[in-house]
Amino acid sequence: MNRFFRNFLIPGVAPLVFFAIALTPVEVFGCRTRGLLALSVSLISGVLALATAITAVKGRARGDVNALWWVVSTLVLTIPVVALIVLA
Repeated sequence: MNRFFRNFLIPGVAPLVFFAIALTPVEVFGCRTRGLLALSVSLISGVLALATAITAVKGRARGDVNALWWVVSTLVLTIPVVALIVLA
């Protein structure tokens, strides 16, 4: 498993799921269920973004050159959080 797959594509699932939920019609899930699903995906993504940010900071402190990939993961995982704030 290379770095691009592990640090970009796997975290990229969270924004895809969030926008898939946000773009579904209200008749499919209902308004409340759709909102709760979007909120839960965004919350999980935010917690994982914090975890990857902490990993990136620890890596930078150790001088790890791969810490930049964790920053990329953090940025990808914050997309649903920002989108939830903008769409709400």
